[in-house]
Amino acid sequence: MSVDEASPEGAPASVRGRRAATIRDVAAHAGVSKSVVSRVLRDEPNVSDERRERVRAAMTELGYRPNSIARGLSEARSGTVGVVINDLRNPWYVSLIEGLATTFDAVDVAPILVDSRLDHRVGRDTVGTLLSRQVDGLVVVGTTEARVDVERAAQSIPVVLAGTLEPDLPTVDISVDDDLVGARLATEHLLALGHRRIAHIQGPGLVGTLRRQGFEQTIAESGAAPDAVALEYGGMTEEGGHAAAARLLDSASPPTAIFGFNDMTCLGAMSAADDRGISVPADLSLIGYDNTQLAGLRHISLTSVDNGNFTVGTQAAKFLIQRMDRLDSPQRIYRHTPGVVVRRTTAAPR
Repeated sequence: MSVDEASPEGAPASVRGRRAATIRDVAAHAGVSKSVVSRVLRDEPNVSDERRERVRAAMTELGYRPNSIARGLSEARSGTVGVVINDLRNPWYVSLIEGLATTFDAVDVAPILVDSRLDHRVGRDTVGTLLSRQVDGLVVVGTTEARVDVERAAQSIPVVLAGTLEPDLPTVDISVDDDLVGARLATEHLLALGHRRIAHIQGPGLVGTLRRQGFEQTIAESGAAPDAVALEYGGMTEEGGHAAAARLLDSASPPTAIFGFNDMTCLGAMSAADDRGISVPADLSLIGYDNTQLAGLRHISLTSVDNGNFTVGTQAAKFLIQRMDRLDSPQRIYRHTPGVVVRRTTAAPR
């Protein structure tokens, strides 16, 4: 379901064949603000006839066809939504936020981003601060420690989870990738290369549990010896990944391959291997999760599970926009099917 659809007929060359026209395009073409376009769409009386005609002419020239979601947004709302992120240092948020922002912008909604980790350090109530700004809804991105506050917020405003499964509430929509499948694909990739001493660096929350389960189930089905598999908790940071990998590599039976909870823990594992003179991938294969921009950098070239962050963000935004008029509607869950992007950090063991 697209937020804005444009007819290919009659649209100017600058728009036709490139993308659908948005409220922002119409406003710029008519020389008015986006709020004026919104009032014309809702056929409100407080717009001059001259401006109304300019807006309608611009819609016709651009081939703009308003979506029912955009029309349903009430002028009484603030036009803002809160986006709670656990740690802005993690690059996996980038594509997801881009998906969120692109979709919100198409219906003239502005996201307000907050970092709950930083707020916690200074003693600030992340969710309470957003509610005091009268946001129209809340998107919780990734695992958060503010679970109780999110549950309380869901009683009064629409809440959607993106890239996380907690807190699971009957009226809170969820947009995620299929972590169980993604972990299975990562483990199958290492097994297919011939690795049998494989370790997993586990991450936090239910997402971390699902990825660990996908790893363990795939190993069990492969018939690999139980003592050839190792688990270490590393959280979701580069520092945590470094510490977990150090413990694994210094053990009596070090792994030939490590599947990290995310790309950041794998970068930490890469550093731990380098500290010990262990070559990647000749002596140690590494596969991450999230397929962040860092993974694609030429000098890193990390094999990683692509979890469709942009799509997950887009769907989360659509869920929230739709829920603004249906606060008590039943929960919906979107699961993106992941895939593995093979780069230079995985190879057959020596």
